[in-house]
Amino acid sequence: MINKVITDLDEVMQQVEDGMVLMLGGFGLCGIPEYSIAALLKTGVKNLTCISNNAGVDDFGIGLMLKAHQVKKMISSYVGENEEFERQLLSGELEVELLPQGTLAERIRAGGAGIPAFFTPAGVGTEVAEGKEVREFDGKKYLLEHSFTADFSLVKAWKGDTAGNLIYKGTARNFNPMMATAGKITIAEVEELVPAGELDPNHIHTPGVFINHIYHGKNYEKRIEQRTTRDQ
Repeated sequence: MINKVITDLDEVMQQVEDGMVLMLGGFGLCGIPEYSIAALLKTGVKNLTCISNNAGVDDFGIGLMLKAHQVKKMISSYVGENEEFERQLLSGELEVELLPQGTLAERIRAGGAGIPAFFTPAGVGTEVAEGKEVREFDGKKYLLEHSFTADFSLVKAWKGDTAGNLIYKGTARNFNPMMATAGKITIAEVEELVPAGELDPNHIHTPGVFINHIYHGKNYEKRIEQRTTRDQ
């Protein structure tokens, strides 16, 4: 059985070139590929198109890549926690494509499934529909949306094995699984790494066939975007 484990993310990230399209998993700051982003920062690569539900925060996640001016375009559904993102958008430094969250998820899933495009009612009659084909089915209007693929998908899972099979936990399962299928090269970070054969096949969310490299990360920060507490 092929062992897909890597110990040097920096070396693998040297394959990322200027102008490439990247998918970065996670939902908010939950389940983001922290170590892959750190390795990308070291490369100095520029003009990236990043597909991610969120754009991180100013000092963490994709926010660090924005601050380093590595990102040319963001394709996201929620970007409200990042002041640097806002500044670059308003100044014209950053291209942005905002999408309904379900549309973003389905465009990624469709790309991984080999489906080139699909019709959805989400966004009809809004700015989302500008420049897109609208067709009527059974008296209702739908937009034509094209699927997404990426040169690299960077994902984060809870547990994986040396063959690349992955299990996600909680909210980290929102975008990581479909992104793992839609990259030409997919790099997975995991908190726990076990030998192949130790994971229950019935619990695997992403089969190893979709994973090119797997990295065992330790001491993840797992930051919270908006910490809310109450007096006891």
